Amino acid sequence: MADPLSMDDFNAAPPDDLEPVLLACCASPAWAEALIAARPYADRAALLDGSDAVFAGLGAADVDAALAGHPRIGSRVEGEGRDAQWSRQEQSSVASAGDDVRVRLREGNVAYERRFDRVFLIRAAGRSPQEMLDELTRRLGHDDETEAVEVREQLRQITRLRLEALVP
Repeated sequence: MADPLSMDDFNAAPPDDLEPVLLACCASPAWAEALIAARPYADRAALLDGSDAVFAGLGAADVDAALAGHPRIGSRVEGEGRDAQWSRQEQSSVASAGDDVRVRLREGNVAYERRFDRVFLIRAAGRSPQEMLDELTRRLGHDDETEAVEVREQLRQITRLRLEALVP
């Protein structure tokens, strides 16, 4: 499939062709299947609203599946797929971070993973490395339930940005 897609192409694409494209936006099969099943969308706004609605109903296992598709903040992103390209672009500001911030991000990632048993997820696009570090530090103080809500919201924001790029 070509990138980007028009709404007509998005609505008409065979499910087997569209699913891998959507999984690059969000690695949750439940999310991708729900978006495909709800087609056709009247316009881009309806697609984005539909995605947000699906997020509201995702279970913890679905969120965990989506997290599996995200690298650590500050880690080198491997691969050439659309999801890897998006991750490199979203995290590009980390390359300009000073050594101190990079070390603290790396240490914070490890502490977060020990604390919550999952990768630290944040919408990196539009944030400086210091802002990401500040958010990481703040979120380490969350209880499990509060952090689960935060993770879902960050995932929703990342996915929305990717959908906006996919269907401009």
